[in-house]
Amino acid sequence: MGGKAWPRRAVGTAGGPCAEQISAPFQTLLMPHLPLASFRPPFWGLRHSRGLPKFHSVSTQSEPHGSPISRRNREAKQKRLREKQATLEAEIAGESKSPAESIKAWRPKELVLYEIPTKPGEKKDVSGPLPPAYSPRYVEAAWYPWWVREGFFKPEYQARLPQATGETFSMCIPPPNVTGSLHIGHALTVAIQDALVRWHRMRGDQVLWVPGSDHAGIATQAVVEKQLWKERGVRRHELSREAFLREVWQWKEAKGGEICEQLRALGASLDWDRECFTMDVGSSVAVTEAFVRLYKAGLLYRNHQLVNWSCALRSAISDIEVENRPLPGHTQLRLPGCPTPVSFGLLFSVAFPVDGEPDAEVVVGTTRPETLPGDVAVAVHPDDSRYTHLHGRQLRHPLMGQPLPLITDYAVQPHVGTGAVKVTPAHSPADAEMGTRHGLSPLNVIAEDGTMTSLCGDWLQGLHRFVAREKIMSVLSEQGLFRGLQNHPMVLPICSRSGDVIEYLLKNQWFVRCQEMGARAAKAVESGALELSPSFHQKNWQHWFSHIGDWCVSRQLWWGHQIPAYLVVEDHAQGEEDCWVVGRSEAEAREVAAELTGRPGAELTLERDPRPCSFLPPVTFGNGQRPSAVLGGPHGHVGDPAHRAAALQQVWRPEIPRHLQGNPPLLTPPCPQVLLHPMVRDRQGRKMSKSLGNVLDPRDIISGVEMQVLQEKLRSRNLDPAELAIVAAAQKKDFPHGIPECGTDALRFTLCSHGVQAGDLHLSVSEVQSCRHFCNKIWNALRFILNALGEKFVPQPAEELSPSSPMDAWILSRLALAAQECERGFLTRELSLVTHALHHFWLHNLCDVYLEAVKPVLWHSPRPLGPPQVLFSCADLGLRLLAPLMPFLAEELWQRLPPRPGCPPAPSISVAPYPSACSLEHWRQPELERRFSRVQEVVQVLRALRATYQLTKARPRVLLQSSEPGDQGLFEAFLEPLGTLGYCGAVGLLPPGAAAPSGWAQAPLSDTAQVYMELQGLVDPQIQLPLLAARRYKLQKQLDSLTARTPSEGEAGTQRQQKLSSLQLELSKLDKAASHLRQLMDEPPAPGSPEL
Repeated sequence: MGGKAWPRRAVGTAGGPCAEQISAPFQTLLMPHLPLASFRPPFWGLRHSRGLPKFHSVSTQSEPHGSPISRRNREAKQKRLREKQATLEAEIAGESKSPAESIKAWRPKELVLYEIPTKPGEKKDVSGPLPPAYSPRYVEAAWYPWWVREGFFKPEYQARLPQATGETFSMCIPPPNVTGSLHIGHALTVAIQDALVRWHRMRGDQVLWVPGSDHAGIATQAVVEKQLWKERGVRRHELSREAFLREVWQWKEAKGGEICEQLRALGASLDWDRECFTMDVGSSVAVTEAFVRLYKAGLLYRNHQLVNWSCALRSAISDIEVENRPLPGHTQLRLPGCPTPVSFGLLFSVAFPVDGEPDAEVVVGTTRPETLPGDVAVAVHPDDSRYTHLHGRQLRHPLMGQPLPLITDYAVQPHVGTGAVKVTPAHSPADAEMGTRHGLSPLNVIAEDGTMTSLCGDWLQGLHRFVAREKIMSVLSEQGLFRGLQNHPMVLPICSRSGDVIEYLLKNQWFVRCQEMGARAAKAVESGALELSPSFHQKNWQHWFSHIGDWCVSRQLWWGHQIPAYLVVEDHAQGEEDCWVVGRSEAEAREVAAELTGRPGAELTLERDPRPCSFLPPVTFGNGQRPSAVLGGPHGHVGDPAHRAAALQQVWRPEIPRHLQGNPPLLTPPCPQVLLHPMVRDRQGRKMSKSLGNVLDPRDIISGVEMQVLQEKLRSRNLDPAELAIVAAAQKKDFPHGIPECGTDALRFTLCSHGVQAGDLHLSVSEVQSCRHFCNKIWNALRFILNALGEKFVPQPAEELSPSSPMDAWILSRLALAAQECERGFLTRELSLVTHALHHFWLHNLCDVYLEAVKPVLWHSPRPLGPPQVLFSCADLGLRLLAPLMPFLAEELWQRLPPRPGCPPAPSISVAPYPSACSLEHWRQPELERRFSRVQEVVQVLRALRATYQLTKARPRVLLQSSEPGDQGLFEAFLEPLGTLGYCGAVGLLPPGAAAPSGWAQAPLSDTAQVYMELQGLVDPQIQLPLLAARRYKLQKQLDSLTARTPSEGEAGTQRQQKLSSLQLELSKLDKAASHLRQLMDEPPAPGSPEL
């Protein structure tokens, strides 16, 4: 197969419009016309072309009615008009399709593949012509491996760039769990980070962006344990710790690379030679160092106290890993290890007999009767008169029969329930505090696996706690001590990792004191040492740290950073506390132990705590220390010499406080600036969740996916059958035809177009598909520009380019403005400003205006030298402005532009200089832009007149008349663009005070200006009048309906009035047009025409 060959085209599930294949050197760009809005077509729609376009000069005359237009064309036109009239009449009669029936599914588009043999890492062959249609798979092929091999993403390469600034920019990617895959929320983070990284790199900064993944202690261990049981029938505890860890590392090497492939597919310009994993040696050293420093500072301690315990995981978890789920009342939940649903949201009333008084009792309400065996007291408020006579008395346990004290405590709320509460210090944080105040001993009645302990008695020991609940209630009913149940709204703590209900168990664990560190983090924001962007997050930041408690950082796992703590094994008296020492190594710990015990270190026996530590969940201790570990470790300096003075930037979601709080051992915040982006929700505003079936894999949007594949992914998630049916139905509703291929660039651009200042991001696939259409516009624009430039074109240096016409000056001014807005957006990290500026320039300025206006100019003989140079500058600078957001499309097109003479070209657009606002300031002409906006208003009026009179192909002559002296010169400078953009023939000026030509339509531009359009011979009144009548009937019907309808509560009065005014205005226009057409029927053809 030859090196220069047309790419193969195939029909696949690619989305986006498929442009017509036109061989003309200056073919008209294609863009579908949008629906008429208020009977004014969108100003900047590009017309379709049929072969070679016929460019009309200023003096072109319109063709009169009855001139050599073929009879066949006239009959075809009349047929189309009759079809339109029939359609309108059908809609009026109610025969049109319902909105649901008229919805069109996206259709598979032409798929273009890059098939030129290219080895991984070799530069893509761009010597052939551009394919006729934009295809993401063609554009995104081969570029990324070449970028990586050439070292464009390494700071060492960037230091040699001509535009190098000497400044540095460093960033760590928030490491996703190695067990999972990136979802659309991760894609948003990556898109924002990569856009910032690429911009800094192009402007000349040395950029270091470090990739990595989190070892995900709980999730990874669970996955490997399931695999061992499924494949070999082996449990973890049947292996040694070392053997099990070898199995985990083997799994990680085989299965843990999916995220990296997704990052490459998203175009993330990461320095892969510095890839990190939170179980790497560097991370382990950082974790150990931080643990030791925290312990020595008195911020880390070991204690026997209540922890959040997941019975399904058999491990302690932190507060942040607990999901507090509100229940409105009785609710049944399916839990791990329970064959049947378990009821919650019920308040059980149980009687505690008063000791010595057979007829006296205290009724206690509880939502957890399974903890009754662990009760050690009943508490009431000291001022509750209902129980004053029982103060100091003993009650009888309803199950065990032993005496229980009735105590008084101000923490009891007398107006809740019966005003009496049972006290279970071993299984309730509030009860544990009360028990400490009253010297009550806790009783552990629930084991680590969620079964009842021996303290409950033989009749309950070994039963699952929720099975025991039913048995306990049955016994209470038999004994006559059950006093009923009722709905009870409550908040149920759920383990976010396993879905199990949290149990509070007393355990010896390691804890971090967080109040002091939280105050330090809050003060860092107040003082400005740490900048939050957007600033409105500061309120949540302060609230989060003002309600923080001590965190448990030890886990009952084997996979993770082992705690650097050692138990000194020695004989000691009963009740004497164990001796624990902490050290970076066993040798250091032995020295500490020798100093504490006064015995030689060689004589001591040390046993290391086998548990790993996990700090600042839901990410690991290593993740919290990741910024310092990656960029130099815990020793207070940045490891990479090129980045010693780097300003570390973090783009994370609102979990950022936990990561930054983990840095007190380093005494300073790990990064001076934090950018917080919104949460991604679906188009209905729902949080994306696997249980809802609305989680989007970025690869499905990039490459497209069929509905059948989406449904298969759902079935692989091991959902409950009933839940699966609901989720599958919702997915079919959201994506009835699957997801079209949109491409990486479209996805990135769409994600970045939502401002971080706004609320949650409501993303729909149709929005991404619309952005793919935008990519198609850019593609077609470059095809036109490259054809217009030709093979022998030589670009001028940008500083020497001088516009030769008002249109050239206008587009260069708009380009300079776009560069200014992009720079402002990147500096403020408001990427929506960048996307808006680029979208407006490429679509509304370049494609819809300048390219359309310049087409006739390119056919002038001799061809002017200015427009080709302007076209090149727009393409070159416009693509460089676009590159941080659409790297693949920008590279593909930029590589095909001819190089500027006199300076060595950059090998890739990713390291080419980013256009600065100051370098293009000399092109800015705000006054010219203001004047041209007046021209655009004229074009809009001309197109509205054409739409009103259904002028589809005719190019009528136009006259402009104004009593303002300045308007004459303004319009005269743009007569040719006015005719081209307004789809008109000759455009001339009518002197002020001159009579309006007979048979011409008239429309006001302002109080002092009018526009006249020739209609005589171009419009058949007999055909147009019925069409106008049908349109008027439809509008009048809408107006009557709106007038008769009572405004809804949420409908604004101004919005309703605007609708009414708009409909009334359109009706008056139609009435005026109908009146004018009737005049044309009554008047004979004009004997002459006004001079233009």
